[in-house]
Amino acid sequence: MTIHPLPTGFDAFPFAVADASGNALQPVTCFDPGSEIYAQGEKADCLYQVEFGAVRVYRLLADGRRQIAAFHMAGEVFGFETDGSHHFFAEAIGTTGIRIMRLASSGDVSRALLPLALKSLVRAQEHLLVLGRQHAPERVAAFLIDMAERQGGDTRFDLPMSRMDIADYLGLTIETVSRVFTKLKEKGVIRLASLRCVEIVRWHALREMSE
Repeated sequence: MTIHPLPTGFDAFPFAVADASGNALQPVTCFDPGSEIYAQGEKADCLYQVEFGAVRVYRLLADGRRQIAAFHMAGEVFGFETDGSHHFFAEAIGTTGIRIMRLASSGDVSRALLPLALKSLVRAQEHLLVLGRQHAPERVAAFLIDMAERQGGDTRFDLPMSRMDIADYLGLTIETVSRVFTKLKEKGVIRLASLRCVEIVRWHALREMSE
């Protein structure tokens, strides 16, 4: 398989993947909720693009706690590693479709991987900034803005992950996350159409809270 330079933007990645015979798109593999996509320590010889659904990438700490490092939504690519093995687990949150793209050993790969690696690095750095904030409302507000922007910037969007997932991602307890959601709702900053459907009513107020 050869990966050629991306034609336009990051989301065009799957259309740039072809095997030696010139066949394009890789088939979609469906994962059930909670299914493992890859494990920590496994060989990292593929990239993965979310066709639909969502993925959590996490590590189990020595004391048994789980730290979620990233969520990946539809259209996003993940699985990039620098040393040939995975340092985290990747798991489907709900029913999720993934295009699995095996990497070639040729020099063509590096030109396609560079922008993907940079985008992944920027997102990881932004997450570290969120974790560095002292107050839980700031972390939750930044998370909601990030989720909205990654799903097209609409004021109404879905959260495929549970409150526990959000807590493990933000370094908070599930009780704290639930309490912040309740306060944001009471203040009229957000509206909850359902447990996992959020509408941002006062975007400016939420953004101010996140800064």
